[in-house]
Amino acid sequence: MDATRSSPLTILVVDDQAGARLALAGNLDLLGHRVLEADSADWALEQFRRHKPDMVLLDVMMPGHDGYWAARRMREAEAGNWTPIIFLSARDGEQDLSRGIACGGDDYLVKPVSPVVLEAKLRAMQRLRDMQRQLVNVSAELRAANEHLQTLSERDELTGLANRRGFDRMLHAEIAATRRERQPLTLVLCDIDAFKAYNDSLGHVDGDHCLRRLGALLAESCHRSRDQAARYGGEEFALILPNTPKSGAMTFARAIRRMVSALALPHPCSPVAPHVTFSGGITTCVPDADTTPEGLIVRADQALYAAKRQGRDRFFSFEMQLDTVEQLEH
Repeated sequence: MDATRSSPLTILVVDDQAGARLALAGNLDLLGHRVLEADSADWALEQFRRHKPDMVLLDVMMPGHDGYWAARRMREAEAGNWTPIIFLSARDGEQDLSRGIACGGDDYLVKPVSPVVLEAKLRAMQRLRDMQRQLVNVSAELRAANEHLQTLSERDELTGLANRRGFDRMLHAEIAATRRERQPLTLVLCDIDAFKAYNDSLGHVDGDHCLRRLGALLAESCHRSRDQAARYGGEEFALILPNTPKSGAMTFARAIRRMVSALALPHPCSPVAPHVTFSGGITTCVPDADTTPEGLIVRADQALYAAKRQGRDRFFSFEMQLDTVEQLEH
């Protein structure tokens, strides 16, 4: 079967002379293509925007705006795509060809157009169009593969949470976003109390199970789309909570403490409770030009150690000079 017939094109034919336009449309119809017609540059541009044809056969000399004007406007309307444009003209000078290419055309045919030459040009342009579509498909596949690899590289295999690499990227992004929005950003670093003793007494299989359960609990606690939980490393986790003020951060931490207690994972060697417990450090600020990820992490880490020193099984905030146990007692 003829290649052009097996994959018909939608072709916009632009010519102010009805006879020439109808003759060209008839030839294209015989070759199996779908034809759109326009008798002016303005109507051609409207048709081009509305129907997005595969190809344009464009007369150069027309009343009002000429074909060169139409070609430039079509290129501006494509927004990164590429549609073959072949100029049609009774002129055959080198300057005419040069101007046509400069205005965004891809080829130049002298009128009257030979049906044999027209079919050959269509084959060539169709081949280029198919190659372009293949490149677009390959580019889309590569982009999807890269995005998948990016996701895998930022995901902790054990818990399914973001890993340290993903955490670093998200924290950078949220500092920038909340700085623009002039909104508070809360960072929480939390640590399983006496996790080494847990592993030593129950074994690493149970240890991995504990990490998965707590990771799932933290993921479930992130109800808003921008809240993010991450495995910071070992038995340490992190929570990035945009648009969360100091009081909201303490309320959030208190809820996590209750959820961990309700989970009731046995910890026979814990110095604070018969079940697994969390300690956490909270820091909250409205980021400015001096706010850095490193600074927030240091501040949250210092608050975490303060929670440990005060007896564990609690979250501490320097900004509020308060921990979750004190808040419950008051």
